[in-house]
This record gives sequence, structure tokens and C-alpha cells, in this order.
Amino acid sequence: MKIVFMGTPDFAVPSLEALADAGHDLLGVVTQPDRPRGRSGKPAAPPVKVAAGRLGVPVLQPQRVRRPEAQEELFRWQPDLAVVVAFGQILPPSVLQWPRLGCINVHASLLPRYRGAAPIHWAVINGETETGVTTMWMDEGMDTGDMILAAKTPVGEEDTTGDLHDRLAALGAGLLVETLRQVEQGAAPRRQQPHDQATYAPLLKPEHEVLHWSRSALELANQVRGLNPWPVAHTTLEGERVKLWRARPWSGAVPAAAAGGSSQPAEAGSCLGSEKGKGLLVATGDGVLLVQELQPAGSRRMSADEFLAGHDLTGGRFGF
Repeated sequence: MKIVFMGTPDFAVPSLEALADAGHDLLGVVTQPDRPRGRSGKPAAPPVKVAAGRLGVPVLQPQRVRRPEAQEELFRWQPDLAVVVAFGQILPPSVLQWPRLGCINVHASLLPRYRGAAPIHWAVINGETETGVTTMWMDEGMDTGDMILAAKTPVGEEDTTGDLHDRLAALGAGLLVETLRQVEQGAAPRRQQPHDQATYAPLLKPEHEVLHWSRSALELANQVRGLNPWPVAHTTLEGERVKLWRARPWSGAVPAAAAGGSSQPAEAGSCLGSEKGKGLLVATGDGVLLVQELQPAGSRRMSADEFLAGHDLTGGRFGF
């Protein structure tokens, strides 16, 4: 089929490459404009643009796809289908109706759960044990279109968003190829979503990055892995921001001297000691968190052992 691909980040690249490998006629790629990145602030091409260059596919980078001048360029292509994977802009009705067969989206959740911009992050943060990808016919709503196919994958107890991102990107690419095979055969289903079961995965905000030690050890561990590798959970120690990269609930013994001999539970955020080669023990609102890897302000990521080699946390406390 003749296809226009619309996508921007790393997640979309395997789907684009899979379409090329499957022999589809890629008329063009639509992606976000180059954006400043890194400390230099120099504009950098989005990953899909780089991949399109390798494949020799023409690229459009409209600031807003809903603008008439952008659509004038876009509509010069006459595709059978538009494939949308993490494009980053809402498509207006005129674009949704432009391809002969419509627009198909690859979404990184098992719809109708986790509609929205950050489904992978929120699945991990919320401690889901299973997620997946769904292909759907796009409509004007936010991930509300009729479903075509879905594929599942388990979420391990120590999986980070980065781990899950890579698995789902590959899973979505394979599911997309099968979806288009069924579309070509006129056999692709249209299954209405059970809208009353919908949940949402909104854009992450700065407040979602902050660790509140009154929460349980499990919730905090899920938050840490759900924000790894971006934007990374953080707290404070001695007035300085500290990022936490890896942590898990601790089920072992806690040093007897941790509470100074008191029978009262330690205050949430209090440093309770450490387990050599494993991590730093921190009291939470429910249970103990083992902090395995962290990053002090202005420094590199390091193991808890490396951090403790230069810091005496006796009587120390994390938190704002």
C-alpha cells in the first residue's frame, strides 16, 4: 500500500523500519520540527527524521499540521493509509479524512486503558503487571478510535520505563505489519472500545517527579522505575537535590540501631543504614526502600556503596 508515516521519537522508528522492510510504498514521513537539545542548545533532528533519511524517504516537518499551508504540502501525497505512531500533534478532521482508507495509530497500551501521552510511564508508576500495544482506526477523540489488534507483554517487578519502551516499540512494529496485512485483505476488524473502562495517562509534570516518603516503599519503587530513564525521580538530602535511578522495596532485616534504640517507627525519609553491595535503607510511610543507584546534584550516577563512601548518613533524612 501507499503510506504516509507520521511519527517523531525513538518509539516510532521500529514501526517505520518495519513498514519499509514489509515492502510498503512509503510516500513520505511527517515529523516534528528539529528542536534544541543538550547543553549546546543546537537543533537536533528527531529520530524518525534520521531514520527516514537512512531509508531515502521524503520528510515534512510542519510546526502545526492543522495549518492550511502545512496541509497544502501534506495533501500533495495521495496515500491509501496514514500510519501514526507517537507523532506528537493532534490531527484535525481534514487530515484524518485525507487518506483513502483513513488513519491507523499504534498506541503503547491495551486500550481503553492508559489513553493519552504517557502510557508507558504510568503503567510502570501504577505497578501494572501487564501492558501491551493496540492498533486502532483513528477518530477525533484522544485514543478513542475502534480497535484493530492488540498484543500483550508482562511487566517485571524491576522493569523500568526504558526497558518497557524498547519491548513495546518492537512489539508495536510487528503488530503494525500484521494490521496492514489485514487491512490490505479487507479483513481488519473494528472493535469499539468499552469507553466506560477507560483510564488516562496524562503528560508528566514536574510534581510527578518528586518522591514523597510518606508513601509506601512499593509505590516509591514503582515511581523510581517508572521515571527511569526520563525524567527521573528526585528528592533532597541536606538541602541538595538527589535523583534516584534504581530502588526496590526491602524485605530483609533493618539495623537495630536505625531508630536509636527507640521502639517508635522511624520518620519517613530517615536513613536506616545500608546493606553492603545492595544499597541504602530508607524508611517510608509503609515499609523500607532499598536505594540502589542515585545521583547527587552536579555529579554522576553512582551505586549506593559509592555514594556512602563519601557521605556519612547517620541521622540523615531524605525529603523536602
